[in-house]
Formats: sequence, structure tokens, C-alpha cells
Amino acid sequence: MAAGEMRYWGWGEDERAPSENAHLLEWLGERLGGIGPYVAPADLSDFSEPKVRLSGKRLRQLSAIVGKDGLSTGFADRLRHAAGKGYPDLVRMRAGGKVPMPDAVLYPDNAEQVAGLLRYCSAKEIAVVPFGGGTSVVGGIEPLRGSHEAVVTLDTGRLRSVSSVDGVARLARLGAGLRGPEVEYALARHGLTLGHFPQSFEYSTVGGWVATRSAGQASSGYGRIDDLVRGVQLVSPAGTLGLDARPASAAGPDLRELVLGSEGTFGVITEVEVELAARPEETRYEAFVFPSFETGAAAFRRLAQEGVQPDITRLSDEDETEFFLAAAGLEGARRSVLARYLKARGAPVESAALAVLGWEGPAGTTQGRRAQAVAAMKGFGAVSIGTGPGRAWARGRFEGPYLRDDLMGRGVMVETLETATTWSNAPVLYAAVREALGEQAPVVGCHISHVYPTGCCLYFTFLALQDQEDPVGQWEKVKRSACEAIVGAGGTITHHHGIGADHRRYLKHEDGRLGISMLRGARAKADPDGIMNPGKLL
Repeated sequence: MAAGEMRYWGWGEDERAPSENAHLLEWLGERLGGIGPYVAPADLSDFSEPKVRLSGKRLRQLSAIVGKDGLSTGFADRLRHAAGKGYPDLVRMRAGGKVPMPDAVLYPDNAEQVAGLLRYCSAKEIAVVPFGGGTSVVGGIEPLRGSHEAVVTLDTGRLRSVSSVDGVARLARLGAGLRGPEVEYALARHGLTLGHFPQSFEYSTVGGWVATRSAGQASSGYGRIDDLVRGVQLVSPAGTLGLDARPASAAGPDLRELVLGSEGTFGVITEVEVELAARPEETRYEAFVFPSFETGAAAFRRLAQEGVQPDITRLSDEDETEFFLAAAGLEGARRSVLARYLKARGAPVESAALAVLGWEGPAGTTQGRRAQAVAAMKGFGAVSIGTGPGRAWARGRFEGPYLRDDLMGRGVMVETLETATTWSNAPVLYAAVREALGEQAPVVGCHISHVYPTGCCLYFTFLALQDQEDPVGQWEKVKRSACEAIVGAGGTITHHHGIGADHRRYLKHEDGRLGISMLRGARAKADPDGIMNPGKLL
């Protein structure tokens, strides 16, 4: 079932944070020039609570729509909805002091209450920020009021219904506020799965996935969320857009595409109808080593183009591989197997490229699919180092953000960014982003996280000692360099994190002037007073 509420200053919950990794801290300290001791984040008493900009009358009228327990102006609720989980968000939340907060947090019980809230807020010039799990890493839920009198956050956490599960058509109608574990728990009773497992799975929501065009770790097998959405309900200030599930249609442009990736700027997604798959009866996660990132990428292209890609396809470059081996401490059987492999080829550890492949499906099928994949990778130098590392990856697949929190507490800037491009352009894009990051970050790693017949997603992680005087300014400079390298080299500005506030200046490079104008026109029709999530997407 769903996890509890996340920490306001970081990821997850205190009791679930992994223990300190001494191997990795030592390795990073050598490369970054020293890491400081851990500094605890600001306490609640270290924050200044901003004044609520809504009058008592306005608050009473809002409360009349959602009920007495559906509105909160409490400090803890406002703070928890003050930011997402991007690096600049967490820098501010760890420091305390003054941070922007919504003037109130609203908890509607159903789509009718959402509609009433949006009509009221539109009439009274109150900005509305939709909030699912609070996991945005691109500034997508920052409570910006724009030109409006006040700003409220609309939390979808009570929209958690599972209205229907159709086992024949393999469709389910899900409330937008359901978190990942809740979705899988509800579907498991029917022998079904959505198969959508982003790193934020434990806390992110169905509505958030759809609003940001999310991609899960097993999307190479099950599909991205935009591949799985068949119907959707969007409540906007101008009315409700209800699109039912159909296997296919030629009835004009697919309006679902306007809702997918809309990031709360057209309205609030309240319900989604999704395509399901049979729950896997067996799984196999296995690690392989390639002689280089280049040869591994060529093998992954072969997998995708021959249609034999595993459900999980992850290939780390040499630097990220070294990072993971440092985190593992190179102990036990993994060290001896890997050392023998590299010694036979006369290569040092840092030249290896580590891959994790995962197969899921009906009993008796994964071995055959694995054999097909191994055959496709023949000639690229892939050597299996067993299922142990693969299972270890699966156990820790959701723990990366906890490590970031620990490193931030030790004065390290830790950030990620992702892009996608064609296979033929991937080497150019990879080199351009690494060059842009390498000038400002001593540690840069990359992995291919998703594959398609025509191209792949490149997911970068970079680390540097934090500028204690201006950590956000430092991040902005590095981020801008990387984003300009991405668009300059022909990559998408985001493969699955979304636009939010951080990437909005780069959307024009993909959609062009006419495309941006068309989006603005659609937004104006759905939200004529511009109250929905100001400052995001466009």
C-alpha cells in the first residue's frame, strides 16, 4: 500500500532512509576534493511563515465547497506543499528562512468539488497549483501566483478511487490521486498490473504520471504512461473534458494528447483509464558487462530494432559504472567475476560498461526471451555477471533520491537530467552534454534508461562541491549549460521529467513558434483567466 508523507526537506520518510555508504563517500571525497560532515536540514522553527493572502471570507467560501476538513492554512501543510524535490527546491527547504508557500491547501473529495473550486478561483483571481505526490524535479509544483491575488494548492490525495477493473478488456479506471503501490495492490487482486514503475513509484500519483508523460523503469516492456492511457477526465475552469477509452479512433485529432504532458496548466486530471497487462509470474534481473559504453549502446540498439528488448534496459557508461562499483565496495563474488572478465581483456575496471536487463512475464517465458536477447547481443562483447547484481539493483531501484539527500547534507551538488535522441545522433548528444557538464562538475555519469527502435534516452547524473555562497546560482549555471547543449545537439529537453518551470524556455526549440501559439490557444480556452499552475510549461 501507499507510503506515508514525505519529508518536507527531502525524499521519503526518516525510518526508510538507507544507511551511510562509507565506500562511496570515500570515493567521492577523492574526486571532489573532500566532502564535509553531514549537516542536518532546517527545523520547522527555522522557517518564516508567510502571511495568508486570502481573507476570512474567501477561506469560508472555499471551505464551503470542500467541507471543513477539506481546507488547511496550517503551517505544516503549507510547507509540505511549498516545493517539489528538485535540487533548488531542496536547497531552499534545507536552509529554512523564507520560502514561497501556498496561501491554503485544498483537499477535494471528488471531481464535482474540483469543478466548484476552479470556477470559484477563476472568478476570484486565485491561482491554483495541482499537487499529486509532490515529486516534481523541474519546479512543476512551485506555488507561483503570477498576477493573481493569491495561490492555493489543490491536493488530489483524496481522489483515490478504483472505479472499475475490466479484466476482459484489461482496462482500469483509476483516481488521479492513487500512488503507485496503491495501484499495483488494487490490480494484483485481478491478476493484472499497470507495469509503470518510475523511481518515484512509492510516492508519485496516476495524475502526476499522466500530466508529465512519465516513463517507468520497465517502460521498454510495458510502455510509457502515454502508451497506456486510454481515457481521461480533465476538469478545467471552463468545464470538464471527458474522453472515454476506445481501442482506436479516426475522429479527428486525439485530444488525450492535449491532456498528456499538460502539467496542470489546462486543468486538474481527476480520473484516468489505463490499459493493463497480466501480472508477471516470474522475473529475471541480470547484470552484463560490455567492453565500452559504445559497444553496449550498439547492442541495445540491436535489441530494440529486432524487437527482443527486455522489459528493463539500463546501460551505464564507464564513469557511472565506476560510481556503482565504488558504492558496492567491489566486494565478494561480484569483484572476482568482474576482475576475471576485465583481466582477460586487459582492461582496467573503469573501462567497463555495466548493464542491467530485466525480463518479466508468464511462467516459462523469461528464459526464452533472455536467450533471444543474448543472441542479439552476440558479437558486442557482453558477458553476464549473474542475477545477483540484477536482484540488488531491483531491491534498491527506488533508493537513489535518499542518497542525494545524504550527499546534499554533506555539501555536494547532486543533480540529474535526461534527454532522448535518435541512435545516429546519440554519440553527438552524449559528447555535447558531457562536455558542457564536465567544465563545472568533476563527476559525471550517464546511462541509457529506455530504448526504442529509433533511439534512446540518455540519463545524466552530475556532482560537484556545492557553492556555499550561492548554491542555486551555481545550479542554474550548470543546468543552463547542459540544457543549451541538449537543444543545440538535437535532443529533447526532457524524456520523462517534464517541463515545469525549469525547462519552459526550451520548449520552443521543439514545438516552434506556431506550436507554442497553438498550445497557448488551447490553454486559453480551458483556462480563460490563466489561474492554472502559472509559470509552468509555457
